[in-house]
Amino acid sequence: MQVLQVQLEIRPDPAEVGRARRWARSRLAGSGIRADEPLAETLILLVSELVTNAVVHTGRPAVLRLSLPGAEDGEATVRLEVADRSGRAPVPRCVDGEATGGRGLALVDGLADRWGWSAEGAGKRIWCELDRCAQAREAAAPCGGTSAYGGLAYEAV
Repeated sequence: MQVLQVQLEIRPDPAEVGRARRWARSRLAGSGIRADEPLAETLILLVSELVTNAVVHTGRPAVLRLSLPGAEDGEATVRLEVADRSGRAPVPRCVDGEATGGRGLALVDGLADRWGWSAEGAGKRIWCELDRCAQAREAAAPCGGTSAYGGLAYEAV
């Protein structure tokens, strides 16, 4: 299996979120993931959430990394990572129905097959994975996965 690993430097500017989404979309075609495929739509939403968290909550530069399967790999895992220079861990955040934010990592938890975070030097890396499998492409249903956080909302800081 051939895996394409690419990365994008992110400035601490909210406009970077849109640039990160455009960049990620442009990388999907070479990996055989069509723009209208549910996996692509989910991946772009996850890019948006994790880059937003890094930009808004840390105010520091970050790095977006994608590990994409080669075009010949029909069943593989796509990995998304955002590394930032803030050592503050993601913390639980309770939000009510009126809140306009605070649901980003709960969304990641619900959409990704797996996700987590780890300390990295003076900062941290938040990652998530999506499994690309035949039944998901055919039925537009997830391949299954684990939810480690029980639907709690988390704020990445």
